[in-house]
Amino acid sequence: MLLRTFRAMNDAAVHAVEGLVSTPWVYVALFGVAMLDGFFPVVPSETLVITLGVFAAAQGEPALVLVVLVAALGALAGDHVSYAIGRRSGARVQARLKEGSRARRVYERVGRMLAERGGLVLVAARYIPGGRTAATLTTGATGFPRRSFTRYAAVAAVSWAVYSACLGYAGGAAFEETPLYGVALGLALAFTITLVHEGARGIRLRLRGRARAAAPGAPGPGRAHGTGPEDLRRRPPSCPAGGDASRRVRGCGRGRPRWRR
Repeated sequence: MLLRTFRAMNDAAVHAVEGLVSTPWVYVALFGVAMLDGFFPVVPSETLVITLGVFAAAQGEPALVLVVLVAALGALAGDHVSYAIGRRSGARVQARLKEGSRARRVYERVGRMLAERGGLVLVAARYIPGGRTAATLTTGATGFPRRSFTRYAAVAAVSWAVYSACLGYAGGAAFEETPLYGVALGLALAFTITLVHEGARGIRLRLRGRARAAAPGAPGPGRAHGTGPEDLRRRPPSCPAGGDASRRVRGCGRGRPRWRR
């Protein structure tokens, strides 16, 4: 009985989605969702890309190449909106975040990464939960050059679109007759990869912290390179914490840092 009910629900859902994916409007919706996710991160753009990847494999529509292209363009457009918001009011947004909150920790972490790695953080942050918006807002707030931002954001958008669409395509290829299973598999793969990545990163940071604490005369946890909580509170919002000073000119604390291209 339950199996028949599920099959009926699966068939109804598949027919409903088929009606959408077979029209050009699916690409308009995909572009809009991917763009909104850049500055309104509750919009599930990755879920939509994975779902369309599943149907590209199971039903032949929509075209996988177009899914990747449109998703990447939408993501790039959304990143530029977030960057513009950061240029205008990013420092005020960060200052309003509650001390010790998850959102505040994400912004502080991205700020440190941006100071240390420059534009590459835009690619890395794409795969950190909540990191995409934090990275684009922070790059805007710190005056990161727009041309460099566009280059790195384009690489991040394309890599994310390919990754998400291929996860969905793998799920659709595995469950051609039941696309909902394929969607579930694609989402499970994305969740597992993120979980493994974050777990490995957490272990690496703990090991690094222990090694630093064991070194004679080493600063306490969170104090290396001026990245402890006190340093972050004293540092002006427009100045990212820590990092390689060669990427910025003097006077970071007196206004926006001037990044080298």
